[in-house]
Amino acid sequence: MSLRGRRNLFALGVLGFSVLFLWGLNGLPAFGHYEGVYGITLNRVAVTQRHATNLVAAVTFDYRGFDTLGEEFILFAAVVGVAILLRAQRDEAATPDEEDEETKDESRDAPHTSDAVRVLGLALIGPTVLFGLYIVAHGHLTPGGGFQGGVVLATAALLVYLTGEYVALRRVSPESVTELAESVGAGGYAAIGFIGLLTGQAFLTNVLPLGMTGQLNSSGTILLINLAVGVGVAGGFSLILAEFLEQTLLVREREHG
Repeated sequence: MSLRGRRNLFALGVLGFSVLFLWGLNGLPAFGHYEGVYGITLNRVAVTQRHATNLVAAVTFDYRGFDTLGEEFILFAAVVGVAILLRAQRDEAATPDEEDEETKDESRDAPHTSDAVRVLGLALIGPTVLFGLYIVAHGHLTPGGGFQGGVVLATAALLVYLTGEYVALRRVSPESVTELAESVGAGGYAAIGFIGLLTGQAFLTNVLPLGMTGQLNSSGTILLINLAVGVGVAGGFSLILAEFLEQTLLVREREHG
């Protein structure tokens, strides 16, 4: 597809999204005037029933845990799709007709990272990892959780690339490890759900000890699901980053022979 065709397709998508988005906003209640019975009821009983002080986590990983399982596998499918698509193109041969007239003479070489960026990025890797782990582990107590913390952990992988180039990223997050993390995260969520079945109750029923409200080892399966999602999201986004970088390097090698 030509550059103009891609732009027209993108503009059509933006237009369609804008119409649907504004249509959806039109029926929302005024800010601060929530009247949903479901949310009000959970706000009253969730802390007592699940010992989780972050009610969003209680809803997403417990009361509506099956819906969130679907979202986890949507992310899993998206990551697998990106990896398959990019790896299928590893043997492709770019032809002059496929190159855009405006950019075919421009080099794809990325500029060298400055010393300031390297020093700052290196200093931020450790705190970023710790912050991501904190967000994941405390998702049932404070705002955050596996999805948010997993993205923060994946950001640490990006910092490794910025400070040490692609080779360093591959050393700290090899492809096999990121693939395993993504698989374990998605599979771990489903496996936790089977605990309820093993005890004779429904799938994803919170059957583990709830602990004391406000403590780290509270909320039963909500904590475990947070950890599984954090591992899966961190592995998935790190894998996507590595795949895009590897594809870029291969294109660069073909162009410069």
